[in-house]
Amino acid sequence: MTAIAPINIASATASNWLKEAQTALIAAASPGGLMGALQNARHADGSIKNFLSNSQSMANNFALISSNNLQDAANLTAQIAAETVQNTIAERLAAAQKRSAPQTNYTPPKELDPFIYFADGSSIDTQNNILTLSDGTQIDITTGAPYIDPGSLIQMANGAYLDTKNNILTLSDGTKIDTITGLIVSTTA
Repeated sequence: MTAIAPINIASATASNWLKEAQTALIAAASPGGLMGALQNARHADGSIKNFLSNSQSMANNFALISSNNLQDAANLTAQIAAETVQNTIAERLAAAQKRSAPQTNYTPPKELDPFIYFADGSSIDTQNNILTLSDGTQIDITTGAPYIDPGSLIQMANGAYLDTKNNILTLSDGTKIDTITGLIVSTTA
């Protein structure tokens, strides 16, 4: 006499409990896996027919065990992969939120004053990079060359230019001529 497995009526398909009960009874009558193999071993009478029948049943039981192990391994692998993907997404999302979070306690760098005045009367215009000496001479502090206001220059076609503020004509070879007196001021560029 075989034991009857308990029937679980409180399942997700409670409205179809009768069919589930019948399926459970059939499964209990012919258990699979190791339990089925052990249960079939007690009925061995030593005949070839019984041996072949038990061998077939044993093969089916081992196939069921192997199939269950394979399915369980596949399910575990899928669960691990899904969890890994979720963790990776969560880490990347946290990193993105951290990068986009506004900075706190941020002090912007202190910029230079627009003009810096010195004791000798000279000054530096830090926005235009111009040093003005106490005698009015202006020097471009990035190049070290004398600064000439572009608004006071008249460019000539041959490369010469006229500084209307200082009345100096600079020829294309670098010669500087005072336009009021006509005298050469300098022959170096």
